[in-house]
Amino acid sequence: MSPKAKYGYAASGCGHDAEAYGDKDHVVAYAKKVKAAGMGLLIDIHYSDVWADPGKQIIPERWRGVNDANAMADSVYAYTKDLMNALKAAGATPDMVQIGNETTPGILIHKPNSKTDCWGNGVDKAATSVNGDMGTATGKANAAKYFNAGIKAVKEVSPTTKTVLHIERIRQASTVTWWMGVVFDDYKIPADVMGFSAYTAYGDGPPDNWKNLFNTVTTKYSKLEFIVAEYNGGDKDNHYNFDKSRQKTREMLSEMNRWIGTFFWEPTIGGAWGPALFDRKGKDYYANKDAFKEFF
Repeated sequence: MSPKAKYGYAASGCGHDAEAYGDKDHVVAYAKKVKAAGMGLLIDIHYSDVWADPGKQIIPERWRGVNDANAMADSVYAYTKDLMNALKAAGATPDMVQIGNETTPGILIHKPNSKTDCWGNGVDKAATSVNGDMGTATGKANAAKYFNAGIKAVKEVSPTTKTVLHIERIRQASTVTWWMGVVFDDYKIPADVMGFSAYTAYGDGPPDNWKNLFNTVTTKYSKLEFIVAEYNGGDKDNHYNFDKSRQKTREMLSEMNRWIGTFFWEPTIGGAWGPALFDRKGKDYYANKDAFKEFF
């Protein structure tokens, strides 16, 4: 979207992420490098100027004047299609596109106010007519329109690109089954892949704790494929026990039906989710040998 807009992650004066590396130009340039290296590519569209997550789904600045869900859906469609066309023209059509990020509470829900900080904390809900808060009947219907609009745009440009929806909260199986019931049973959203965040450090437990839930959703939704869209293995802030839980995550899922991959967060930066895979020395990054033993 527009990371340099006010309340965006590259907004002036915020003191973090001064480069808007997630805008369209940067994404296309990066995608070209990924494809040139012969790698698969997943593009995660947050539909926000700042990182979207369960605590905040902030409507981007350019759409904050929209007060009709159909018009907002048109905006989602137009933005997604423009990005897809740019990627295709660059020879970097993605293999998967994620419509929203950790949309457990919904999508395009919030607006900032005078107390909102540079990280997007402290927000208000947008008007009921437009917000995609899945805690309300109207919000569910709005969110369905937005998911459908994004999926439609992706498929019109590239029918073979798989579309992904993504939530967290796997430690609460009832939340997962409720959310998937609304999206796939009630509203028949035609996504190809369902993704989950799975973080030991955020209370999800070790990989063994996930297996029953993952088997349950795989059995119920036989037309879906599945990914762990984010995992780290860290047990607390910037710490990992090197107990092979990262390896176990990948091995466990490879043995399950229609689980097609895992995505590590975050290879170059440690944080509350756990440590990075690389050690930084000056401006250079070096692979951590102990971390990479579990991947090769």
